Amino acid sequence: MKVKNPENTFVENSLIMNKVLIINASPRAEKSQSRKLTTLFLENWKLKYPEDSFIYREVGRGCIPHISEDWIAAAFKDKADRTDQDNKALELSDELVKELKNANIYVLGVPMYNWSIPSALKAYIDQIMRINETWRFKSGKPDGHYLGLLQRKKMYILSSRGDSGYSEGEENEHMNYQTTYLKAVFAIMGINEVEIISLDNEEYGGERFANAVREVHLKIQQIE
Repeated sequence: MKVKNPENTFVENSLIMNKVLIINASPRAEKSQSRKLTTLFLENWKLKYPEDSFIYREVGRGCIPHISEDWIAAAFKDKADRTDQDNKALELSDELVKELKNANIYVLGVPMYNWSIPSALKAYIDQIMRINETWRFKSGKPDGHYLGLLQRKKMYILSSRGDSGYSEGEENEHMNYQTTYLKAVFAIMGINEVEIISLDNEEYGGERFANAVREVHLKIQQIE
């Protein structure tokens, strides 16, 4: 794989050790198709890049709390003005943001729930959508223009969906609030290099789903 260095030019991956953040958003365990995709990705990546390091973040079966009034008040304060109570409210958020900053490749396994994302993943996104940490206003004050602070990162979104037709140009594209939302919100944080691989047709089962699995597994194995 080629990645961008600080000078924004491409160099071979062999010269730069990647830090890969694996995020699982499904509340299911063994029956989760998106977890199977992140596992396959991980196995394939380790074979190609054994020197890379990995960070694991459990979202779907973890405990990511929704943001609170105390959280909001603390997040919008200058660091120098935060109290011990403010810092406590942001403790987990700070940890999650640090993970994002330390990694340069993100792998997000996410099922489609009700044409969108699991609520646990939305809670996670609210925790990392931090002004002056992962994004800021371009002028330094509210102006409707955002600057992402997570630069030179790449994201792989490995999605699973019961039906099909949600990709760009397909009949159900207008109902896809899963990958379209994820691309938009992470772009605000500066992550514009996003590759989406989706496993569709789970609810149909049989040969139709088996063919979809084979096709998606091949795509993941071909990632460089």
